[in-house]
Amino acid sequence: MYKLYCRAYQLVFRCATPFLPWRRPELLKDFMSVARLLQAKAIQSALVVTDAGLVTLGLHARLLTALDSAGVRCALYDKTAQNPTIENIEEALALYKREGCTAIIALGGGSPMDCAKGVGARAARPRKTITQMRGLLKVLKKIPLLIAIPTTAGTGSETTVAAIITDSATHEKYAVNDPVLIPHYALLEPSLTVGLPPHITAWTGMDALCHAVEAYINRSNMRQTRLDALKATELIFQNLSLAFSNGQDLSARKNMQTAAFLAGAAFTRAYVGNIHAVAHTLGGQYGTQHGLANSVIMPYVLEMYGQEIDKPLSELAAAAGIAQPSASSQENAAKFIAAIRAMNAGMGIPDKLADLREKDIPKLAARALREANPLYPVPVIFGKTEMEKVYYSLLRG
Repeated sequence: MYKLYCRAYQLVFRCATPFLPWRRPELLKDFMSVARLLQAKAIQSALVVTDAGLVTLGLHARLLTALDSAGVRCALYDKTAQNPTIENIEEALALYKREGCTAIIALGGGSPMDCAKGVGARAARPRKTITQMRGLLKVLKKIPLLIAIPTTAGTGSETTVAAIITDSATHEKYAVNDPVLIPHYALLEPSLTVGLPPHITAWTGMDALCHAVEAYINRSNMRQTRLDALKATELIFQNLSLAFSNGQDLSARKNMQTAAFLAGAAFTRAYVGNIHAVAHTLGGQYGTQHGLANSVIMPYVLEMYGQEIDKPLSELAAAAGIAQPSASSQENAAKFIAAIRAMNAGMGIPDKLADLREKDIPKLAARALREANPLYPVPVIFGKTEMEKVYYSLLRG
């Protein structure tokens, strides 16, 4: 009965989604394009949300120089945590107000982009807390102009409806989901990703693959999300190992940014699933890096879905260039899962998670179920038993 309720909820939401204010971010060419855009819109002061590591590396310098040349004042918030917190958002919002900002620029990986979206939500709804906007369609009001500049190729946050926030008090990680949070513009600049350590390249790249896979196998797909997911998968299989082994390969870096953008566009309409629900709990409880968690979890959950996803996984295998024409869908699906495990191993990604504690599993599973059901249109709806099984499979022996 519960699974029937979940499917009914998903069907109703799928019927309603065409009437929501979706947009696809407009791509900008370079940093001066960002500055000229703000100048043309008569924006005199912008909040730049980033993190301390990026500032230490000087990755913000070209942006600030471009803004200064266009006469746009910059208020810099660089305290974003790896898993952005409510406190981060409130601090950045206070700076936004104090400096009279009317636009927000997110520079970084998923964390600064999520923090920037949180600031946008609070600016749009000043009488609502972030906790009150948790879940679906709780913002429903135009946010300030938001420009996203990713420095990784993985999260796809530059295209998505979601801001993933951590409550420091409860160690719970949850999403604020609303189409108004989709950035208005994005800049894909591959040179920003050149200095990424290889393990970050690996984790974020597999995160993008997870977005494409979950979007493609979900039940709320449409023609455009399928095309985006297939193209993202193709690009990742062709370019991730190159970007990992040679960080200076700008072509591979650019292709990975494109893949992350497409995968983000796919899952922002078709949604993620149980892999992400589990990963979010690990990030909230232990601070586990999101891409790493998704990488490790992905093959276990795909195997648990079983024959329900043989056909879509075989189609993804074809896009990845690893399918055998003479093989069955089941065989090609197995090849795809094996390829994910091989990619993980080749980039030093473990097959278990050291942070996970067995005593925490019931609590974590309950949180994952609360996130996944009834919203995510997954191929197989998990209950308590199935969700706990995922966690036990991740435990080190």
